[in-house]
Amino acid sequence: MNNYKITTLPNGTRVLSEFVPYVKSFSLGFWFNVGTRDENNSNNGISHFIEHMLFKGTKRRSAKRISEEIESYGGYLNAFTSKEHTCYYTKGLSENLARSFSVLADMIQNPLFKESHVRREAGVIIDELNDVNDNPEELIFDKFEEVVFKGNKLSMPVIGTEGNILRFNSDELQKYHNKRYNISKLLVVASGSVNHDELVKLAEKHVCRKTSRTKVRREKFIPRKANDLILEKDFHQVHVIIGRSTVGLNNKKRVKIKLLSTLLGEGSSSRLFLAVREKLGITYQISSFLNSYKDVSSFGVYYSTNKKQSAKVQEIVLKEIKKIREKKIKEKELNKVKAYLKGSTILNLENTTNIMMRIASSMLYFNRVISVEEFLKNIDSITAENLLKTANELFAEDKLIKVILKSNENKMHKVA
Repeated sequence: MNNYKITTLPNGTRVLSEFVPYVKSFSLGFWFNVGTRDENNSNNGISHFIEHMLFKGTKRRSAKRISEEIESYGGYLNAFTSKEHTCYYTKGLSENLARSFSVLADMIQNPLFKESHVRREAGVIIDELNDVNDNPEELIFDKFEEVVFKGNKLSMPVIGTEGNILRFNSDELQKYHNKRYNISKLLVVASGSVNHDELVKLAEKHVCRKTSRTKVRREKFIPRKANDLILEKDFHQVHVIIGRSTVGLNNKKRVKIKLLSTLLGEGSSSRLFLAVREKLGITYQISSFLNSYKDVSSFGVYYSTNKKQSAKVQEIVLKEIKKIREKKIKEKELNKVKAYLKGSTILNLENTTNIMMRIASSMLYFNRVISVEEFLKNIDSITAENLLKTANELFAEDKLIKVILKSNENKMHKVA
C-alpha cells in the first residue's frame, strides 16, 4: 500500500509526503533541480558554494540561530550538492516539523551572501578541495567521471576548481541563486510521522518568494571515446578503476546493470571479493559501482593494492568480467544476488531520511513515485538470459577504460 501524497501549489512548488506509521520523527527535504550539470568552466563549483552559503545567515536568522533552532530540539540539519540536484534537509521529532520547515524555507529564500562570509567560506571550501585531492579513494572517482563523461558538463567536479572558488563574490552568487533557485521548480518532500495537509499549509505560508521562471535546458549526454588516464602523486597504494559510461536512470536496462554490478563486486559474497580478497588476500578494497544520472551512468570496478600486486588484481578483474560475458549465471547464484539487492533496498528504507530521498529522486527523475513493490518486481523479472545479453554489451573490451592513481617514483626516490 502506498502512503504517499502529492500536491502542486499555485506557485508551482510541489509538496510530496510519505506517511510512515511506526515512527515519531520526520525527515524533510527541499530539493532544487540544480547542480554541476548546469554550470560551465568559468563557474564550475558555484552550486556547491551556494549550498555552503545558505547556512551562513538570512535577514531573520544568523548562522548560529539557524543551527540552534534545529539542534536545540534534538534535530539534524544538512545539505548536499550533486551533479544534477541540490538538497537541504532536516530530521527531527514530529512536533518540531513547523519550526524546521520555517528554518529551511528561510534559508533557501533569503540568504545574505555577505562578502565577508563569502571570503571566509572560500577558505573552508578550498580546505575541502585539498582533502579530496589528498584522498585517492575520493579523487579517483572524480577523475574517472572526468574521463568517461568527456565533453559533457557531468565531467566537472561538484566542488569546482580552486580558481573559481577563490574568484566567486557576493554579487555573482546572488545572481545565480536568483536565476536557478526557482520556487516554481521547488520540490518539498517529507517522510515519517507527517500529515500531508499540514505540510501543504506550511508550504503555502512559508514558500512565497518570487523567482525567475527562466527555463534552463541541460545538454544531452553524447558518448565520446574515452582513454586511459594515469595520474602520479604521493600515494602509497595503487588505486584503479576499470569501467565505462553506460545507460542512465531513464533506461530499463539500468536495473539489469545494477544486478550485474551486485553480482560482480557489491558485498562480501560477490565474485570479486571472494576471488581477490578472500582467496588471495591481495587487496583490502575491491568493489563495483553504478553511479547513475538521468541519461547516463558511470560503471566500474574500483580497487587499491600495492604496486607489486596491481597487475595480478587487474588480471583477475578482467578474468571475472570475461566469465560473466561467456557463461550464463546459474539459477542459484542469480536468486542469491536478487535476494541481496532486494534485501539491501528494503533495509535501507528503515530510515526516514532514506525514504525521503528515494521518493524525491523518483519524482525528480520519473515525475512519479516508483513504489518499492514495482522496483522489486523489476528485479524478479530479470532472467539469466537477460543478464548474459546485457553483460556482453556492458563489458565489451573496446569500451572499458582504466584510471590509475599511483606514486610518482622519481619524487618518491628523491624523498627517500
